[in-house]
Amino acid sequence: MPFKAGLKEPVTEGPIAPTPVEVAPPPRLTPEAKARASKVGRTTVREPRVKAVNDTRAATVVTRRDLEERLPRSAPDALRFEPGVYVQQTAHGQGSPYVRGLTGQQTIMMFDGIRLNNSTFRQGPNQYFFTIDSRTLQKLEVLRGASSTRYGADAMGGALLATPIEPTLEVGPRSWYGHSKAAMRTGTADGELGGRAQLDVGYKGKVGLFGGVGYRDVGLLRAGGKIFAAGDGSEVKVPLFAADGVTQRGTGFREFTADARLVWQVDDRRRLTLGYYDYRQRDAPRTDRCPPVTAPQGDCLIYDQQDRTLVYAALDARRGPAAAETVRWTVSFQNQHERRRHDPASRKYRGIGSDDVRTVGTGLRIDTREFRLARGVALKLSYGLDTYVDFIASEAWNVYLDVGMTSKYSRGQYLDGGKYMTSGIWSEGQLSLYDRLELRAGGRGALVVAKAAGDPKSESAAVDKLWGTGVAGGGLALRLVDGVRWLVNLDQGYRAPNMDDLTSRQQTGAGWQGENAALRPEKALSVETGFKVERPRLELQVFGFQSTIHGMIGRSPFDISDCPPGGGDTGCAASKTAFRLVNFAGPSVVRGIDGAVRLFLPAGFGVRATVAYAWGDGPNPIAGNTPVRMPLSRVPPLNGTAEVSWRHASGFYLAGALRWARAQTRLALADTADRRIPTGGTPGFAVADLRAGYRFQPHALVALVLENITNAAYRYHGSSINGPGRSLNILLEVGL
Repeated sequence: MPFKAGLKEPVTEGPIAPTPVEVAPPPRLTPEAKARASKVGRTTVREPRVKAVNDTRAATVVTRRDLEERLPRSAPDALRFEPGVYVQQTAHGQGSPYVRGLTGQQTIMMFDGIRLNNSTFRQGPNQYFFTIDSRTLQKLEVLRGASSTRYGADAMGGALLATPIEPTLEVGPRSWYGHSKAAMRTGTADGELGGRAQLDVGYKGKVGLFGGVGYRDVGLLRAGGKIFAAGDGSEVKVPLFAADGVTQRGTGFREFTADARLVWQVDDRRRLTLGYYDYRQRDAPRTDRCPPVTAPQGDCLIYDQQDRTLVYAALDARRGPAAAETVRWTVSFQNQHERRRHDPASRKYRGIGSDDVRTVGTGLRIDTREFRLARGVALKLSYGLDTYVDFIASEAWNVYLDVGMTSKYSRGQYLDGGKYMTSGIWSEGQLSLYDRLELRAGGRGALVVAKAAGDPKSESAAVDKLWGTGVAGGGLALRLVDGVRWLVNLDQGYRAPNMDDLTSRQQTGAGWQGENAALRPEKALSVETGFKVERPRLELQVFGFQSTIHGMIGRSPFDISDCPPGGGDTGCAASKTAFRLVNFAGPSVVRGIDGAVRLFLPAGFGVRATVAYAWGDGPNPIAGNTPVRMPLSRVPPLNGTAEVSWRHASGFYLAGALRWARAQTRLALADTADRRIPTGGTPGFAVADLRAGYRFQPHALVALVLENITNAAYRYHGSSINGPGRSLNILLEVGL
């Protein structure tokens, strides 16, 4: 497809959330009419093209159809076939995507344009992307590389952009329309059984409501077997297995979700959206501590409750004045709730920790009209602001079961009553020259405030910090020939220390981790260059990149005898290793390549493959020690995927898929103390899946995935659990 100046709209399948250029879409055909039209005169159907919103960056999209046919277990799991993304799992009910070697605090998550990251996101992998219900999503876009100009703090590794399903707002012969759907899913590897019921109703294409409820009960996960260390061939001790040698202890969970989305199309220029998304997880063990390898078998740490609630309003407007042709304004409230329960083997007491983060936020984005400056020269500007404020409640206590008494600690995992604000104002311009060259440049001014009262009893220092900074970015997209572009992007990233860095005390896989109230912000400079090809039969993107991070925050070991007193349910003195967060003294570097190729073949066939490699190193966290530089923690190995598919206009489809990774033997100092990472490194793997299904749009869908057909024993680097063994996953959907 030729590159055209001013072409910004993403091409998607099905209804999606409105973007600044797509606020009031034209009336839509009914699903029945679409289905009839798609089959006229054809026996096979072609793979659809899906363009990322960030089309001049390294970006890919997971569509609704991908979610329905791959049958991922979670939103993180849905990203396993995207280039440059590697998904770590600390537990069965958790998942943390690494984007170009970075995750957690250094990768931004957005839901319908609303920031999900808050100030308690941990250093390294966390579970919070798992709290997005993939059954409510129309698409997931992965933006690889620093993007702080547009998305603010934490976007140093990239951005994960989730777009929810919209009401259809159908226009037909009747004033009212209504569609219902019921779905059931099951899987043999973990005994999963769950379902979802949803409703889509509306009136005259003006008002629409989409919503549903879901539930699933997931049991112990069966693997293909145990894995052995890449270094010395020893048996890996985490997780612990049942007597059968394949059932992994410390897995399983229960989950409930609910969502509602009300859209009012006020007129052809304005749209108002009210959204509610609720996720509740219960009884999810932390696999590496249920039980720990070095503790009695009855010892267990469980996430009793892992909840996230998001409520927001969004106003979209278009066809405004030249300086504000399109506008999107959001106001949101989020509550993240986490409750942990530690049951020691003695069962004489129970340790409990509870944390709540309530976030109030607002975001504004404005896009100007495209200004024709001269023949073949066009300029368009985008600008906006955002502010998010966290209020933290944290406590910890012991319940002595034999006497029925409760003893409360002076502090929880975080300092109770902490407040954190991240905010910014930004602008970005796009200059198009003669349908051949597009230039991008922009900047952001950011302000971050962190406050928390100290706790003398546990020797926790007070926090009163204010940081201000500015970042900039830019790039070019040059059309070499029709359908072939050369892209170059240079972007700065930043991340101020959050409340997890400044105040938290917790157990990690490497050992006990303590806070540092004197940390400085991280700053990054990322450069990428590559090519995108969009031809009738071929899509290709390949990029090389390098990110240099100054003041990167990481773990430095210290002597157990220096453990601070108190500290809730974290247990520093009882740990074998202890770490404190520090700013590394010199620059840290992550460099590599990633890419994807897709072929559109005749007779309904399609082929897609991805590959990614990242190499990272930074200063030795122990000043003066050798080697002077060491690998960064949990950077993924060389990995990739391949998929071959065929689909027919009648609704049948078949596909085969392969996921693979080489061994990762480059380990950081903290990795060598982490029992989740095998001695000398994590071995490589290759896992093959088969998929088949039938679509009778819009009334029914049957999807089957025979996963890990060779029953391979494997693990993604840094995870606490092995991947599922040979299993059959089934999805049944029936709609009216």
